[in-house]
Amino acid sequence: MSDDTPLPDGFESITVTANGTRLHAVVGGSGAPVLLLHGWPQTWRAWRHLMPALAAHGYRVVAPDLRGTGASDRPPSGYDKDTQAEDMRELLAQLGIHGGVRVVGHDIGGMVAFAYARRHPAEVERLVLVELAVPGFGLEQAMDVASGGLFHFGLFMTEELPELLIGGRESEFLTWWFDWLSAVPGTFPQEEVATVASSYRGYEALRAGFAHYRTLLEDGRVNRAWHEAGGILPMPVLAVGGEYGTGARLADSLDTVATRLTGAVIAASGHFVPEERPDAFAHELLPFLSAPPRPAGRV
Repeated sequence: MSDDTPLPDGFESITVTANGTRLHAVVGGSGAPVLLLHGWPQTWRAWRHLMPALAAHGYRVVAPDLRGTGASDRPPSGYDKDTQAEDMRELLAQLGIHGGVRVVGHDIGGMVAFAYARRHPAEVERLVLVELAVPGFGLEQAMDVASGGLFHFGLFMTEELPELLIGGRESEFLTWWFDWLSAVPGTFPQEEVATVASSYRGYEALRAGFAHYRTLLEDGRVNRAWHEAGGILPMPVLAVGGEYGTGARLADSLDTVATRLTGAVIAASGHFVPEERPDAFAHELLPFLSAPPRPAGRV
């Protein structure tokens, strides 16, 4: 589908073919590159409140639609997070960006960001993970409903069933979804829910969205194998949770994976930190992105 939603001032919409897939992105600003990766069920618009501030602080902002979402193509495969990391790397290369990137990922986008940093650590200047459980490092526990985990992982990973249940009721489901995961129900007005639903309406759009979930167990196996072989994230990492979302659990889960780890909890926020509390998030994000390199070791 095309993306005709309004762009922030100074930003433009582009489409490139990267890693064999046609990808849409919104780009703007100049300076050090910042890659913003959205989660499910969202698109580049998840970052719309932060993009102007990042550009104003001297960053070149790149906010793509992940494969299978928004105005990007919906191929039948390639939803594992390693493949999507290569999507993003090739997208940046076509923009002339070959390193020194600050990668910020929320939810599913955070899983792609983690894979990018794991695969290409020398190219990632800083990594910011927001409101997720990383496959292999806490996600599997979050899936365990019997131990208090969340139900939706198992549902979304089931072939065909969620498409059949939600198809034709996308707006109703997403209204419930945003209310369920936000600190304050009604944070997402109906016009915003309708815009999001338009990107996920119909069987094929839903299939592509849920395909991000159907690789999660394999994503976890890949991440664990890397860590068991001695893999460590060398760059500074900021792990952000909402007070009514993951809280400090994300940072705690990365304690053995990131040697230069900082945790932050955004007060009065649920899962959708960049939209629920953009100013508070920016207060943590901007200093982290601009801080000079730190010496190796725990912080």
